[in-house]
Amino acid sequence: MDLAPVSLRCPKCDAEQPPGEVCIACGIVFAKYEQASRQAPQARRPVTTLSRGDGFPYRLVTQLLQLVFLASLGLALWSHWKKDQFPPPTFYDAARLEAPRQTPTESSSFQIEAQGIRYTIDPLFEYQLDGVVVSLHDSDVFWDIYHAKDWKDFINLRDLCVVWGDNVASGVFREMQYRNSTWTCWISTQDAETAQRFAWDQLSNNHLLTQDATLAAKIKSAEIGDQIRLDGKLARYSRAGGFQRGTSVTRTDTGNGACETIYVDAFRIVRKAHPGWRLVYRLSCALCLAALLGLVVMLFVAPVRAPRT
Repeated sequence: MDLAPVSLRCPKCDAEQPPGEVCIACGIVFAKYEQASRQAPQARRPVTTLSRGDGFPYRLVTQLLQLVFLASLGLALWSHWKKDQFPPPTFYDAARLEAPRQTPTESSSFQIEAQGIRYTIDPLFEYQLDGVVVSLHDSDVFWDIYHAKDWKDFINLRDLCVVWGDNVASGVFREMQYRNSTWTCWISTQDAETAQRFAWDQLSNNHLLTQDATLAAKIKSAEIGDQIRLDGKLARYSRAGGFQRGTSVTRTDTGNGACETIYVDAFRIVRKAHPGWRLVYRLSCALCLAALLGLVVMLFVAPVRAPRT
């Protein structure tokens, strides 16, 4: 019986040759070549990725949310600056912006209660004030530890720093800088001539007292640049434990104790400054937050894109 000669073909160059470990034509080592060939498909296999066949345009929606977030953020920053700019003097009802009216009062001391604490109010004068809000301070902000924690003063809910008279009519109030701290309204300017033109007796920092929720909401609605009108009483007030605060009764005093403490009977906004910009600011903030939340959601629900090969 005749036996056929044994031979093999090289898997790389297809050369026929006797059995061996190395190709006599191209020189590859058969065992190593076969091992590399088995590993190659595994190396080229793409990384396992999440994929969805629902046809939802995740990438487009993410890009739109990014665009909305950046646009609304920019608009919020711009409108925040615009809403607190003082309007020109012609915006205000100048006939109302006269000096505060202070008259004797027939009211006697009375008591009110807020958050379980009873306060005694001692009226000194009836008081009416028309002015333009140039700065403000809310006593319930988180960093004001003095009113609530140290003094347990829950009726001085807000301070309003206001100007009136020639300060508004001449427009000089727009050239000054204002800032309220816990107790004080700070006024400054870098220009000596502006400081001389400013009537310092046509400005007051007012500690506003009330325990009425409806009245408190009206007071809290006032913003920088608004023209406001309030009626009330210049008053001292105190509570058990030795706490007491007084009030100024003249517009010409300065320094510590020069602020007016007013128990408010009525409050209204005569002219609202920049209502359009304030609306734009609120809407842009809401849109910015909504877009940010949308981006967070897309981060978790959008499929991971497979890498290109």
